[in-house]
Amino acid sequence: MGKVLENHSKELIRQHEVPVPQHWTVASGEEAEQVARKYGKPVVLKALVPVGKRGKAGAVKFADTPSQAREAAEALLNMTVRNFPVEKVLVEERLNIREEWYVSLTIDPQKQLPVIIATTEGGVDVEELARKNPGKIVFFHVDPFCGLMPYQAKEIWNRLGLTGKPLVQASAILCRLYEVFMRYDCYLLEINPLVLTEEGNVVAAASVMGVDDAALFRQPQLEGIVEVGSERSWRPLTQLEKEMIAVNNADYRGTARYTEMDGGDIGFMCGGGGGSLLSFDALVKLGGKPANYSETGGNPSEEKVYGLTKGILSKEGVRGLFVAHNITNNTQIDVMAHGIVRAIKELGIDPKTFPIVVREAGVNDEEGRRIFEEAGITYFGEEVTIEEAAAKMIAKMKEVYACQS
Repeated sequence: MGKVLENHSKELIRQHEVPVPQHWTVASGEEAEQVARKYGKPVVLKALVPVGKRGKAGAVKFADTPSQAREAAEALLNMTVRNFPVEKVLVEERLNIREEWYVSLTIDPQKQLPVIIATTEGGVDVEELARKNPGKIVFFHVDPFCGLMPYQAKEIWNRLGLTGKPLVQASAILCRLYEVFMRYDCYLLEINPLVLTEEGNVVAAASVMGVDDAALFRQPQLEGIVEVGSERSWRPLTQLEKEMIAVNNADYRGTARYTEMDGGDIGFMCGGGGGSLLSFDALVKLGGKPANYSETGGNPSEEKVYGLTKGILSKEGVRGLFVAHNITNNTQIDVMAHGIVRAIKELGIDPKTFPIVVREAGVNDEEGRRIFEEAGITYFGEEVTIEEAAAKMIAKMKEVYACQS
């Protein structure tokens, strides 16, 4: 899944006739001052980062004058908000807000349907409201074959107490937001807050959008504005992580996920699920330091396994490789073997001086064993548990590097 920054998401919903504040993107205090002077009215400045609750983090500031806008932008550009350094700032017109509401669209994983979540108790801490006072929130599942009907949108807001002009506006906006949600293959479209201004207008004051990056092949207009694979990130993606996303996307078969860890000297490749967590925890418990967390499964191609292996081993400081799959992963072990061995040979790695332990179980595991062992790689099958294989990896690391010191 991929995130879309607020400036881009607002432009997308604006194109579908959802009212948004006037806004500009700047990269310096000087640019912010120029924008504010040209606009000639008070503005709001927001750190342009893919995280929520920026207000609580001090990443939203107000400016009455161009000089204040400059100072606010410079302060924001020197911030790091939840691990994301601020490189750009969103400058917006300041709205005269009477009420703050909330609306979001996402996919209900249990019912496998689009679901609308709405409340007139908007702004921050919507999660807390859902926990303490769920009666103030409406959940509405949409039939994807019929779409959201205008009367259904009105019912949602009417249940929350809206009447008159605000009801008409909010209902029309909700229908347009649903169109955007479906049009761009979104997994999340959140407006927090959706505001009623003192002038009686309903405006999307803040927008969060996430899209299914597996569907980007049919969304050419989103090229360059979606950070692929960013839904799992708690910080900006590293260059190596971006390269591994490209490896994964190059072939539809199987998965290849890669997350860098700080430090660490053991390259880690697993099959996903509980077995992977068990493998990772076993290494750490025994004193090992994984350099990454990687999952591959679902019968990936040899090319995908090869690319992921090269990526894992290319991180600076990696001095060993631990590969572990459980039988429930249902991956062809011989294909895994061909990809891993090919990468190791291409990188000139000698298993005698570079510890490699593989513990596999599954389809064609005997052929996989032959390929690994002919390459000089230590291989274990189901006769050894994942924890025991992890212990072998730690012992091998100590043995090899004790001899080299």
